[in-house]
Amino acid sequence: MNKPTKPRIVLREAETDDVDALAEIENQAFEHDRMSRRRFRYWLQATHCIFLVADHNGQVCGYTLVLLHRGTRLARLYSLAVAPGYQGLGLSRRLLSEAEKEAAERKRLFMRLEVARSNEKAIGLYESMGYKVFGSLEDYYEDHEDALRMQKRVRTLAPKLLQKRTPWYQQTTSFTCGPASLLMAMGSLRPRLKRDRTSELDIWREATTIFMTSGHGGCHPVGLGLAAARRGFQAEVYLSTGEPLFVNGVRDPEKKEVVRLVDQQFREHAREDDVPIHQLMVSQEHIAAWIEEGCAVVILISTYRMDGRKAPHWVTVSGIDSECLYVHDPDPEKDKQDALDCQYMPIAREDFDRMSSFGKEKLRACVVLRRIRKG
Repeated sequence: MNKPTKPRIVLREAETDDVDALAEIENQAFEHDRMSRRRFRYWLQATHCIFLVADHNGQVCGYTLVLLHRGTRLARLYSLAVAPGYQGLGLSRRLLSEAEKEAAERKRLFMRLEVARSNEKAIGLYESMGYKVFGSLEDYYEDHEDALRMQKRVRTLAPKLLQKRTPWYQQTTSFTCGPASLLMAMGSLRPRLKRDRTSELDIWREATTIFMTSGHGGCHPVGLGLAAARRGFQAEVYLSTGEPLFVNGVRDPEKKEVVRLVDQQFREHAREDDVPIHQLMVSQEHIAAWIEEGCAVVILISTYRMDGRKAPHWVTVSGIDSECLYVHDPDPEKDKQDALDCQYMPIAREDFDRMSSFGKEKLRACVVLRRIRKG
């Protein structure tokens, strides 16, 4: 007796005409957390994703959607589904393997995913493909089930990773990335530290430059260092220049004078409160040494490579290896990111060097925190 032949199924990029078939598979595969037709159409038009379908003689029988976040080397498996009549043919493995290959070709280093804790079949598939659990999320899905977070390196290399356990905190305003990043850094050294909006706004009032490029003022690195010192941490500030910061970010002469005065006041307070200010072009080697020592590091970057805007933005360094620096970004609004993808975001070292200098002056600024040792 001849064995039945497997159907010839090809993988291809998803197209706008696939929406109805994709929606049908979605409804068959998932009881909760389903994507709508509108959401499928959005991703079909997006450029920062990998969207593949399995096609059997013109009939879509499975799909995978992977998100590629700008400015990082992170890819995230957003959804993977196969129509009931085509299960058992290895399509999930084929779709995910092809997505991993494309992600690696687009210079992504890691693929991440979330899976229901009870979904043993899917967990078994991911584990067999090299994914490892690195965290969990309680009450993650609509039906209140917990999720496991899994990750795989899709470009082969096994570097030594220096990682700092860092709690994530989302900024609650458009102008408080500095306080939010400082709260994360302080929380990595003192896990029970209170992290809430009141603390966030208190720090902003203490550290604001008053004026920045637009809107509310951002935070001065010395102001953040002073705020940390007042909360019982040993803080040091590293600046690539001794000149007043952010003066060129405002055009109005009166505002420029205010920015200069605030800069001068911060430096005077730092001398009074024993917060050292070092003039140094901080390197990745400095950051690696601080992380290995157990310090917390908050650093100023330009968001241009993330969202096309040349805005100053504070992030917390949460790890480093031979290829990437990892950061906790307090703002998940960029590129419509999920909050999960703002944690341990891998940024290639060559990209980070360009991102971590701001403005025409190539300002590099960071705040390094240590616990104050008793006795």
